[in-house]
Formats: sequence, structure tokens, C-alpha cells
Amino acid sequence: MENSNKIYYSLRETEQLTELPAATLRYWESQFEDLRPRKDGHGNRYYTQEDINLIKRIRFIRDEMHITRIVAIKHELQNDTRHTDQRQRATELLLKIRQELVAIRKYLYQNPPQDSETPLSEE
Repeated sequence: MENSNKIYYSLRETEQLTELPAATLRYWESQFEDLRPRKDGHGNRYYTQEDINLIKRIRFIRDEMHITRIVAIKHELQNDTRHTDQRQRATELLLKIRQELVAIRKYLYQNPPQDSETPLSEE
């Protein structure tokens, strides 16, 4: 769903991209000054890619670094941006690699090689 050409994402799209419920997103808006999605005349929220990146960083700090107090998360966002970003990117990459390996393992169990197809033969 993530489209680099898209300027704004609806609340529902943001929920899917960040895997967070709307209630959490609304709460974080009240706690983090930099998280300010645009609202239309009906009060519908529209998030930018920058908003989504910030939400993912907050979630990473909360879930992966186990920093749960809002004040401590704000401190981490302000003071250790580079380190947090590197850890977040590394964690996301490792999760993608894990998903690929799980998919490969599932495929291999469902499609075992025939005797003549074994990749390594004893010589």
C-alpha cells in the first residue's frame, strides 16, 4: 500500500501502514507535538509520509526498545535520533529477511525436491 507518490493517507490507511489502532494514533497526536495530521472540514485526518515515519519511530521506541513512558519516548526522539533510526532500519530489515526465510521454508516443505532434483549430490 505504501506509495511514494501519494501525499496524504487516510486514518484507515495509516492504521494499516503502522499496524496501530485509530485510538492510539489519536492519543499520540495529543502527546507528540510533531504529529499533526491535516484535518478536513469534517474532521477526517490525513497523514503525510513524514507523519507515518514518525509514528513508526514512536512505535519502534515503545515496542522494540521497551520505552513506554511518553516523556521518555520524547526524550529518545530528541536526543538519539540517528541511533534509533539505525536500530529501527536494522530491525525492519531483519523482520523482512525472517519473513522471506519462513516463506522459503514453507515452500520447501510443501514442494520437497525429488531424488533427481537434489541440489547437492554425493560424489
